[in-house]
Amino acid sequence: MDLSKTKGYKGMVVWQKAYKLVLEIYKLTSSFPKSEIYGLAQQMRRAAVSVPSNIAEGYCRKHKAEYRQFMSIAYGSLSELETQYMLSIDLKYTDSNSDIENLFREAGAILYRIINPKE
Repeated sequence: MDLSKTKGYKGMVVWQKAYKLVLEIYKLTSSFPKSEIYGLAQQMRRAAVSVPSNIAEGYCRKHKAEYRQFMSIAYGSLSELETQYMLSIDLKYTDSNSDIENLFREAGAILYRIINPKE
């Protein structure tokens, strides 16, 4: 799927990065211990899916205030996911992953600018 040629939310760079992050998180959590299937792995997957989902929903809202609210929710989910990612490293479920960390930084920076346009 070539997202750069689509219109709407799929054409947003932040959505594309968030979508890639979901795919990476699913790959990462697939190697977690079986005891974490319904624990941290599931929480990470839900938080990851929440980011591009809220970007998409916000994009489709009619009012700027609603749009920014959904971008704020996406940013919160991204922060939640980053915390869970750090925890998974400290628990030795995985090693740090520069691709994932770059996606956190890039998506986070874009969302921050959308939420705080005057800063």
